[in-house]
Amino acid sequence: MIKIRKFQFENTELMKIAHNIRYEVFVIGQNCPEDIEWEFEEESTHFLVFENKEAVATARHRETKNGYKLERFAVLKNKRSNGYGHIVLKAILEDLSKFKGNIYMHAQLDVIPFYEKMGFEKEGDLFVEANIMHYKMVLKR
Repeated sequence: MIKIRKFQFENTELMKIAHNIRYEVFVIGQNCPEDIEWEFEEESTHFLVFENKEAVATARHRETKNGYKLERFAVLKNKRSNGYGHIVLKAILEDLSKFKGNIYMHAQLDVIPFYEKMGFEKEGDLFVEANIMHYKMVLKR
């Protein structure tokens, strides 16, 4: 059974679970600098996907001067290709469904097709963030 939990930074129990997933995926798996991994936590709205009470994926969104930015999409390596990325992205888009402004993200090069299937389009040039190639992607409605 799949369950999605939406929460804020103050929920220390769920934040610890989200941090563990992100640490494994980004800091260990992609060698991202740990100091930038934890920025903007307090102002973000966080999501966790659980399958049979096991946390398998996480992501967040936050409001910026440019609209809502979707960030920190992470699915545990041994749980990928099971649709958890789609599940958490759909939950975030549903949460922002009444927002009529700009919804965007910085997507790693290898997941561009995933986000394109979900209605996002590349905007601008390829750039480096956290030592990884990214494109800005904007939700087209």
